[in-house]
Amino acid sequence: MMAYSADMTTTLTNDLDRPYPLDRATIDAFRAQGFVHLKQVLPPEVLDHYGREITRLTIALNTQTLPLAERTTYDRAFLQVMNLWQESQVVRDFVFGKTLARVAAELMEVGGVRLYHDQSLYKEPGGGITPAHADQYYWPMATDRCVTAWIPLQAVPREMGPLAFYAGSHHSALGRDLPISDESEAAITAAMEAQDYPIVDAPFDLGDVSFHAGWLFHRAGPNVSATPRSVMTVIYMDAEMTLAEPTNAQQREDWAKWCAGASVGAVIETPGNPVLYRRATA
Repeated sequence: MMAYSADMTTTLTNDLDRPYPLDRATIDAFRAQGFVHLKQVLPPEVLDHYGREITRLTIALNTQTLPLAERTTYDRAFLQVMNLWQESQVVRDFVFGKTLARVAAELMEVGGVRLYHDQSLYKEPGGGITPAHADQYYWPMATDRCVTAWIPLQAVPREMGPLAFYAGSHHSALGRDLPISDESEAAITAAMEAQDYPIVDAPFDLGDVSFHAGWLFHRAGPNVSATPRSVMTVIYMDAEMTLAEPTNAQQREDWAKWCAGASVGAVIETPGNPVLYRRATA
């Protein structure tokens, strides 16, 4: 395990702010398919340095104590901890990096993005499937201008359960009323197959990052390897996103947890939802 000097750490932080070029074809693909899988976005040294702190905090702060065999399907999918940026300056530097925030803004074609929350997802060896679902079921947002960056902290071959996307499924409303569960896995899988939305389940090389829209249906397979699958996610929303009246109990919970102080119909500009990137104006 490499140790990093102060100068090297500064260099790594700078690597979190370097532009990642997107062409028009990639932006159009995101609009059509609801996701993109980008190659060589972050250097291995960045993922090693920040990933060690993310993984350490995930293990330290997670509250799951049951053995895998005694958990629900959802709890077998991964250990998860949210808003690690509030627990560590190292993780804050990672979450506030402009490389990924800029990509999110360009893919959504908005003037800037703010943080909804971050979420560490640690799929243990033997961890189960992540059932099919759409993230925006949980989010009280007034528009679909929101996106999740899925950032593996190591390579993710198929046996470790890479994220898999139903390409184009953000155009479908079927299944949007289902929380993540055994029921969502069965119903959404059937709906996707009936509507001919293909599933894309490519492995992730070290440095790859995917971005998927809030209403895109996705899932992940089990981790049948002997190695934990450690992933960091950052959820970005349009910097001008307004709070919608919640349509379910989970959205009310999200409002209280991640948008505390925001008002329905107003921009979600709370201390917990800082702007991470704005495009320069001419």
